[in-house]
Amino acid sequence: MSDQKASKYYSANEDAQLKKARKTAHPTNYRSSLAPGTVLILLSGRFRGKRVILLRQLSQGVLLITGPFRSNGVPLRRVNHRYVIATSTTVDISGVDNEVLDKASKDEYWAREKREGKGEDDFFKEGEAPEKKETDPQRIENQKKVDKVLIANIRKVADLEAYLSSSFSLKGNERPHEMAF
Repeated sequence: MSDQKASKYYSANEDAQLKKARKTAHPTNYRSSLAPGTVLILLSGRFRGKRVILLRQLSQGVLLITGPFRSNGVPLRRVNHRYVIATSTTVDISGVDNEVLDKASKDEYWAREKREGKGEDDFFKEGEAPEKKETDPQRIENQKKVDKVLIANIRKVADLEAYLSSSFSLKGNERPHEMAF
């Protein structure tokens, strides 16, 4: 027999025990086709169907892309890598300013400013158009820096600017899983 006796006192409230986390954060495994300079097709969001250029792979499955804005109206954006199709077309992005890409790679660059909630007076205003949100001048400048280099490289390749400005769509019996991009 053991020398230890069972406790005569048992608390009515059991102490909360922390559960072990079953899920752990794994580093994102990007597809090998998602290399910087690859032309991608966006599958969802405001710019779905647009062809864009991949600039950089960011953390947690996010990609930094641009249209360029002058070609098809897609600005510098972050996109989840699951919502793109990589094509076999590539663009030389060697001259793009790394300082701009480093700024855009940080979460602070994409942080939104806090808004105050709508008051009662704002709610009952009728007939007034809502104020248009102005784009940060720094973002406009960064977009121009990136576009300038990319447009120059795009124009070196025949028909690439027309390809980027056109939208992707499926018609009739076209099946994307049977296509070669």
